[in-house]
Amino acid sequence: MNRERIEETVRLWQAEPDKAKGKPAVKARAEGSQAAMEHGSFSWRTDLPAPLGGANEAPSPTALLLSALAGCAVVFIRDTLAPQLGVRVDAIEATAQCDTDARGLLGMGDVAPDLRNIALSIVVQSSENEDAIRKVYEVWQERCPVYLALTKALPVASSLEIKRA
Repeated sequence: MNRERIEETVRLWQAEPDKAKGKPAVKARAEGSQAAMEHGSFSWRTDLPAPLGGANEAPSPTALLLSALAGCAVVFIRDTLAPQLGVRVDAIEATAQCDTDARGLLGMGDVAPDLRNIALSIVVQSSENEDAIRKVYEVWQERCPVYLALTKALPVASSLEIKRA
């Protein structure tokens, strides 16, 4: 079913490329100790650990970033690339992790707040040959927007508006 749907989508977007374009946006607002995020009909929350001033009642922004990477690997490979390439995926899981030093967030000494050593481990269960699975993985590395945003230099335009209370 997914393969046919994807082929239909490819035909549509070849005929009408503008239908493939989007501009996803997530809005966040402070609610208590958390940030509440919304995208369309979906909502979720993020919080900071208590030592950083949060209440630790929701995943941290870092955990959400890592979840975007791991989640994109799982659903993009399983639901899009495997069907598109005609490869059977029986099960898939991904684990994303990184190194952090929270002292950098508090401006302590010469400690950088940057995430370091981001790593992603993808485990695919399949009866297909290894070359077919590796091809899906290579295509994922070429097309996954979350992976590409993390591995390529990507400018972020930011702005600040100050409203008086």
